[in-house]
Amino acid sequence: MGVAGHLRQAGENWFGVLNIDRYLLREIARPFIVILAILATLFGGYGLAGILSDAVNGLLPIHVIAALTGLKLLIALDVLIPISLFIAVVAGFGRLQADGEITAMLALGIGPPRLVRPVLALALGLALGVACLSVFARPWAYATSHDISRRAAIMLNVNAMEAGTFYASADGSRVIFLSQRAGPHSQARGVFVARRSGGHIEVIFADNAAPAAPDASGQRKVHLTGVHVYEFDRDNPGNDQSLEAAALNVTPDGTVPAAPGYSPVAASTAHLIASDLPADVAERQWRFSTGISTLLLALLGALLSRGRPRQNRHAKFGPAIFAYSAYYLLSTTARTWVQHGAVGRFPGLWWAPALLALIVALLWYGPALRRRWLAPPANPPRPRLAQPAGSRDAA
Repeated sequence: MGVAGHLRQAGENWFGVLNIDRYLLREIARPFIVILAILATLFGGYGLAGILSDAVNGLLPIHVIAALTGLKLLIALDVLIPISLFIAVVAGFGRLQADGEITAMLALGIGPPRLVRPVLALALGLALGVACLSVFARPWAYATSHDISRRAAIMLNVNAMEAGTFYASADGSRVIFLSQRAGPHSQARGVFVARRSGGHIEVIFADNAAPAAPDASGQRKVHLTGVHVYEFDRDNPGNDQSLEAAALNVTPDGTVPAAPGYSPVAASTAHLIASDLPADVAERQWRFSTGISTLLLALLGALLSRGRPRQNRHAKFGPAIFAYSAYYLLSTTARTWVQHGAVGRFPGLWWAPALLALIVALLWYGPALRRRWLAPPANPPRPRLAQPAGSRDAA
């Protein structure tokens, strides 16, 4: 049912106003959910493909892959939500414009401010959510992701290893090679393990290897039989040793992950507020600008979708995508300039949202100002007719 039907059912009381708001909100919310789901799926697949480049070599367990993929998606939401809302507003108002419903609303006295009110309400709610994601969830997700990556650097998924391939840990401290293996989780034959710790190198040859049950602390174990162990001390060759054992349990993981380095994206917002480092200033301003950008992009989408009645509903998609791409490029460029010290904390990266706000203001007030400037005067001066010479004397 179109907007005219809703108005006829609602009459002229204030319930009709609420129905129009809900109708417009539904026309935006439905494409927003669909677009956000599509973009999140595409981004999640892209992130998963990057992680699987390590997983196919047996470096990362499945739970690590799932956790890293989810954290990457959480980090990306402060970008995916604004663009989804922007496209949804353009799509929703474009359909209303193409079906003539915008024209019907205007004819019934529902002006542009009333049409934008549901967009503004939805955008304010989403802007607040995006701001919370950027300020609180984003640093937590980055810190957790970095911690998982550090722990993954000392882990090897021995259950997924195949024969004939050298498997190296991410930090390069261990290498494992299996000569024969029937398949995942099965026993392996002809096992070679090299482990490096400082100036010491340990090389292990084993006839057979099979995963063992974890110990009480949850540490994974591999049971080796027919073992030959060689230890080399590069600083003191006289300390080299060799050992033979019928059976030996070893752990495929390292013991202590590398100490985490400082990263502004993983730092808390409170720390960034107290810091004057250019990289910290850029990250802080980016977190606080995402909510503002969400609101401005929603308003820009509503203004860009204006057009002629019955026009193609997809006519504004090209300019809209170009506008968003230009703004995203300006924002990331401004952030890079601040991060490298080329631009100070003021104007920092705030000039990009300020420019977007100026464009929104010009699109909103521009038509009214243009009509005011081009309109003829209200009481134009009446031209005076010239009298023939001597007419006054003749009179």
